[in-house]
Amino acid sequence: MEAFASDPHQSRGRLVAEPESPSRSLFQRDRDRIIHSAAFRRLKHKTQVFVYHEGDHYRTRLTHSIEVAQIARSLARALGLNEDLAEAVALAHDLGHPPFGHAGEDALDHCLPHHGGFDHNEQTFRVLTHLERRYAAFDGLNLCWETLEGIVKHNGPLIGPHADAKALAKRVPYTIAAYNEQRDLDLAGFASAEAQVAALSDDIAYNNHDIDDGLRAGLFTIEDLHDVPLAGPIFAAVSREYPGLEQSRLIGESIRRMIDQMVTDVLAETRRRLAAAKIRSLDDIRRLDRPVVAFSAEMRANDLGLRQFLFRRMYRHHRVVQMTQKAKRVVVDLYSLLVAQPTCLPSEWQQDVDAPSTAATARLVADYIAGMTDKYALEMHRRLFDPYERM
Repeated sequence: MEAFASDPHQSRGRLVAEPESPSRSLFQRDRDRIIHSAAFRRLKHKTQVFVYHEGDHYRTRLTHSIEVAQIARSLARALGLNEDLAEAVALAHDLGHPPFGHAGEDALDHCLPHHGGFDHNEQTFRVLTHLERRYAAFDGLNLCWETLEGIVKHNGPLIGPHADAKALAKRVPYTIAAYNEQRDLDLAGFASAEAQVAALSDDIAYNNHDIDDGLRAGLFTIEDLHDVPLAGPIFAAVSREYPGLEQSRLIGESIRRMIDQMVTDVLAETRRRLAAAKIRSLDDIRRLDRPVVAFSAEMRANDLGLRQFLFRRMYRHHRVVQMTQKAKRVVVDLYSLLVAQPTCLPSEWQQDVDAPSTAATARLVADYIAGMTDKYALEMHRRLFDPYERM
């Protein structure tokens, strides 16, 4: 590995000390704990774009996370970074997503304006440090410092001169701020190169698989991609090379080439930045004034063009919007009822209820709803609100 890679032997360790494994590094154990968590299993029935019952072949949060991890591991290997840490951050990055994806997140944020709002990145941190309860000696997964730091800052610093405008516009989420008082996560610095790899792998994965899913769902056509940066030229090239190719193969071959071009670009631009900044250590990466893992200017423009097309033609398509609005109503209905009548919560959750409508109860209800799958949320809504549904 390169000198600027994260080294598990130099880790800042875990909050609760544990004996080391004779066969696995700290980062490998973190990855394994994430995979074995209940929150990770629930991702299989959580929305990426399409709700679970709309089709078996569309991405879910689980398949999305696996695709992100595959890209992250490939990038980390090519750059001489620690593959296990990159994979752990990639697999964990969406654990805090509530049912129905961003629609559910927006709904919970709407419900919690006086209680700190709701952010899926903070919720991921809550899952990893508090809500997962499978170990005898501690709550959460007791992940090592580098994994938690990477998850908190995979999109950049949260405070300080190098934080972006979006991060600065929001306060540091309460759960992260409270943990940071116990154990400094260096919120003003950049995360490791492995965490930066995970963040960019997320962008590569979702742009490409959303094009794939959108085409297969009939939300737009291959002809609609003609003027879209990167996608248009690649689909046209595959069509010329393989005239008459069946559509499913045309889509698969084109998406494959799009991912390859984006990954190749990241590798070239990252190596250029590492050389230009004379990076020699992990501390050099954390103290830099910008990320080292990045797209070139040309590929950033392509990435923006893809996002703009998907926003117009997929995320704002009437079929997606109709389901989004329905999903928001389900989440708001559940929250409103449970926060007013927390005795409707399962018994194991009621023991932590303070009083109806208090800040603590509001956060407890949000934690409960955020842990639901799409399927469970729809079923619970039906049980609680359909007068003809048997309890």
